[in-house]
Amino acid sequence: MSLIRPVRKAVFPVAGLGTRLLPATKTMPKEMLTVVDRPLIQYAVDEARDAGIEQLIFVTGRGKSSLVDYFDLGFELEATMEKAGKSRAALDGSRTTPGELISVRQQQPLGLGHAVWCARHIVGDEPFAVILPDDLMVGGALRQMVEAYNRVGGNIVCAAEVEADKTASYGIVTPGKSEGNLTQVLGMVEKPKPADAPSRLGIIGRYILQPEVMDILDAKESGAGGEIQLTDAMAKLIGKQPFHAVEVDAVRHDCGDKAGFVLANLAIAMDDPVLGPRVAEYLASRGHV
Repeated sequence: MSLIRPVRKAVFPVAGLGTRLLPATKTMPKEMLTVVDRPLIQYAVDEARDAGIEQLIFVTGRGKSSLVDYFDLGFELEATMEKAGKSRAALDGSRTTPGELISVRQQQPLGLGHAVWCARHIVGDEPFAVILPDDLMVGGALRQMVEAYNRVGGNIVCAAEVEADKTASYGIVTPGKSEGNLTQVLGMVEKPKPADAPSRLGIIGRYILQPEVMDILDAKESGAGGEIQLTDAMAKLIGKQPFHAVEVDAVRHDCGDKAGFVLANLAIAMDDPVLGPRVAEYLASRGHV
């Protein structure tokens, strides 16, 4: 059995324009929008660290420098808080150690596959994770994926059953044998119409991939929407390397969508021991609970 190399690096494709959330994202990266008390990118980084990720690779674009600045040391802020005797504990997760965070630019919006390819020199010859921050996952999704990867190796995508009429919004898996929460991937197609979908098992924003996918992306072949699709590149690894879909025990919020973003704020606030009772009281006063 070949050695399963550890997953130490994670790529965060954060160069998108966030057009579904305009006008909020006109001057602010969508990944900096806050869910209760922290931005989406913080939730994604927390999840990566929880999974044992050691290096964070941000693929950014123009106007996205605040994503990197957020994880820098806020010297003036922290010095002022320290002088005033205020706790800085709330800032702990927003700091990175030297070398933990690296950013590269995606100069053109050519698709998710192209964004991942932009990180090829930093990924090198190691397996790596990909995290889409606007898919907010509560419950340690990437950690569960890493645990599965450590058992079977190869490539792993996070997947969930999607509504039949929503297949055109996802990469869809052609499933093989299943064992527990793992399903063998026999094929995948990007955004098929419901009548053409091989299943309802949709890929959601978490991946663990082998570095050979970068060689495939290097060809820059365009797919659905005229973009360089990560799904198309992954499909070419099927049969050459182990490939599985894992259904994790986590709650997903699609925060790239206005309704999903609002619901994420509501759900996470309801789970907070301080905010929860106040939100419940407000909803009750409006006759919603």
